[in-house]
Amino acid sequence: MQVYVELALAENFCMDFTLLTCAKFVCKNMCSYRRMAAGAALGACFAVVFPLFGLTGAWAVAVKIASGLALAAISGRFSRFKDYLKYFVAFLVLSFLLGGALIAIFSLAGQSYLPAQGYMLSSVPVGIPMFFALVLALACRAAAKKFISRRAKNTVRCVIYRGERKVEQYGFFDSGNRVYASGCPVSVISAAAAAYLVDSGELKESVKVRTVTGEKCIKIFTADKIEIYNGEGAHTIKCVKIGISPRGISRAVLHPDLAEEL
Repeated sequence: MQVYVELALAENFCMDFTLLTCAKFVCKNMCSYRRMAAGAALGACFAVVFPLFGLTGAWAVAVKIASGLALAAISGRFSRFKDYLKYFVAFLVLSFLLGGALIAIFSLAGQSYLPAQGYMLSSVPVGIPMFFALVLALACRAAAKKFISRRAKNTVRCVIYRGERKVEQYGFFDSGNRVYASGCPVSVISAAAAAYLVDSGELKESVKVRTVTGEKCIKIFTADKIEIYNGEGAHTIKCVKIGISPRGISRAVLHPDLAEEL
């Protein structure tokens, strides 16, 4: 089989980078992707030139283990030798597991597998699609963290009062909430929280809301006031319309118009 140097470098770089990244998450190492890219580049160069040495047996195994030690030293960030050993062992175990899995897959497919020259059934080098799958997973993870961080930053604590009763909720201002009743904005809380504030027999009003499953009518009531804490102290808004969510929610969905009054 003819193997081009450029293709071999690309495949081995992608494979090593994927394995080093997985080892990073397994060990919770604080190394940067730049360090792992440097280590993967070294590993790719070693994989290409290693067959030229013609080493076999114990010498080949020893050199490969030494290269793994070098990859771990370059790629990881360590404060103790124990952390370095942990990272190296994770990289080594993941390499063996991946190699075994590839051999099993190729055997079941009736295809031959050559170490460091493995090809999928579609003749695409194994490491390259793995690398792009890893990049996609990291991008999704970063987007999810950014979304969660933004939602957490927008979370406020609020206390809803009605008569002698009050309920404390954590909520967020939802720009998609455009529900009004008698010209007043309607915020939404869980049925459990609403049940503490108002008896079911007192719920005389209702309003239509649009959800992903269509239009629904929800019961609403008027709270005496709501106190919203956003890091700058309490902001009190009186006579607030509150709707009861038809499904379970963990946080109050505050109407964006209330934010304008803070």
